[in-house]
Amino acid sequence: MSSTPHDPATGARIIAQTLKKLGVLVVFGLVGVPVSDIAEQVIAIGIRFIGFRNEQAASYAATAYGYLTGTPGVCLVVGGPGVLHAIAGVGNASENNFPLLLLGGSIETHQVTKGAFQELDSVSLLTARTKHSVRPPNVESLPYIIANAYRCSFYGRPGAAFVDLPADIINDPLSPEELKDTKEVLTIPDAPRSGADNRGLNKVIALIKQAKAPLVLVGKGAAYARAEHSIRAFIEQTSIPFLPSPMGKGVVADSHPANASAARSTALKLADVVIILGARLNWIFHYGETPKWSSSAKFVQVDISPEEMGRNAGDAEYSLLGDVSVVVEQLLQLLGNWAYDQTRSDYVQNLELAKRKNGRVSSLAANDTSMPLTYHRVFDIIKRGLHLLSPPLEGGVCLIAEGANTMDISRSIFSFEHPRLRLDAGTYATMGVGLPYAIAAWEAYNAPNAKASSGPAKRKKIVAIEGDSAFGFSGMEVETMARMGMDILIFVVNNGGIYFGDSNTADDWTAKQEKTKRNEPGLRSWALGWEVRYQKLAEACGGLGFFVRTAEELEKATIAGFKATVPVIVNIIIQSGKMEKASFGWQVAPRRKTKAASL
Repeated sequence: MSSTPHDPATGARIIAQTLKKLGVLVVFGLVGVPVSDIAEQVIAIGIRFIGFRNEQAASYAATAYGYLTGTPGVCLVVGGPGVLHAIAGVGNASENNFPLLLLGGSIETHQVTKGAFQELDSVSLLTARTKHSVRPPNVESLPYIIANAYRCSFYGRPGAAFVDLPADIINDPLSPEELKDTKEVLTIPDAPRSGADNRGLNKVIALIKQAKAPLVLVGKGAAYARAEHSIRAFIEQTSIPFLPSPMGKGVVADSHPANASAARSTALKLADVVIILGARLNWIFHYGETPKWSSSAKFVQVDISPEEMGRNAGDAEYSLLGDVSVVVEQLLQLLGNWAYDQTRSDYVQNLELAKRKNGRVSSLAANDTSMPLTYHRVFDIIKRGLHLLSPPLEGGVCLIAEGANTMDISRSIFSFEHPRLRLDAGTYATMGVGLPYAIAAWEAYNAPNAKASSGPAKRKKIVAIEGDSAFGFSGMEVETMARMGMDILIFVVNNGGIYFGDSNTADDWTAKQEKTKRNEPGLRSWALGWEVRYQKLAEACGGLGFFVRTAEELEKATIAGFKATVPVIVNIIIQSGKMEKASFGWQVAPRRKTKAASL
């Protein structure tokens, strides 16, 4: 039986009180013995608890909540397999630099090394994968241990911290002496922010002023740092073209004329001085290397992590160590009234030509009336419907995109005027984050104690656009949405496969399925079920489901789904796609093997 605040004090109550004093508003997790007592104490003390159907999904949600609010998301799981499942979220948080505090239960202290039920040395396992991994030695140390892990997760470069919680520390009643010795939690202020040194700033200023083809890269780190005001001022004053990362969209409005997204390849190829704000020279920006970039391009990296300086094509000589918002304000002050003279070269003209050319191609794709529907046609219909119901300037829609083609194609179609309103699989390209991210976004923006903000609209409609493969990773979290009263709109873009489907007709798919049953070459490894009725999962949980084949059906479902007050799944049947070697739009062409390398 779970304890209440009137029962003798236990470690579970101390943990809940510590989280409350740290300002934690919600805990994501999946309970079992012994952590269920912590969850009950959390609820009793006024913190929201969202129970998931899988620890992976709970940990993903906590990471996204940390990104959206700027304070660590908290995830509570059982020990052993529960921690192993939650490691998926630890990896996601570490690679994306999202603040996460993972709390995991474990066996009683006296059973360590005896082969106890679900025994796992979680601290050793996670030490190399987190910023901080620790097991409290006693109940008196709980407040300090948890508060310190919480602080570590979002001070400096954000990431994951882990606290292992033995069952005896959670459950054993405290003596008056132990309770008296429990340390009070001190308030943890926002992480300190620093600026760059003057010598480095002056070098960068000189480099910017002599640039013939400057470019600003805006990453999700800028959105996390709430740097939109300083970066918008920088773009307005300098007139330098900018290019946002997929989750950096909206830091500067996508509608801004300096946005080079529609000319991405041209901008990368021509840029000679690149100012990187809250982004990294990793695979998303092709490492800063040829053939995507010019070999002579110079990169100015603005980052809070010294280890990032000079990475890949970066040059530490022009790196600026500090908080992105502070450093941008420093650059603005030193630049004075300087602005990029767009008449000095044909750089901007080439960008505009590429924008117009790519715009025509996108327009043709969006107006493709072939059946079944195409990705571009589907996204154009959804975009027009959402913009009609909630104009982008209001910032009333938070969109999550997940799935290889679904995520990649939608990136160039949906525009955002405010930051932190687009989430996707991120740096780690983690599939399964879509529905948990949607739950986190709902909690961050719409819960009674909502902590996040973006744009003038206070309440956000949370919309998840999922490939059918991506949806399958965490589909049961639709029940979590329904149970928690979350009116989330989910579009499943259903091509019957991973990357592309395996068949163009039901008869063809059935014939291949029969061959597979006979252990003959039939369905390929990327094949999924033919026109699976995913919308029925929403109906089973008390939500609404729509099965869509035509543009007219999709238009009606988008409007009805937006207005619904329950979870909605719109299952959209699209073309299976041309079967070819699977690839990803972000990949750079492989290097040719040299003779020596092939020996």
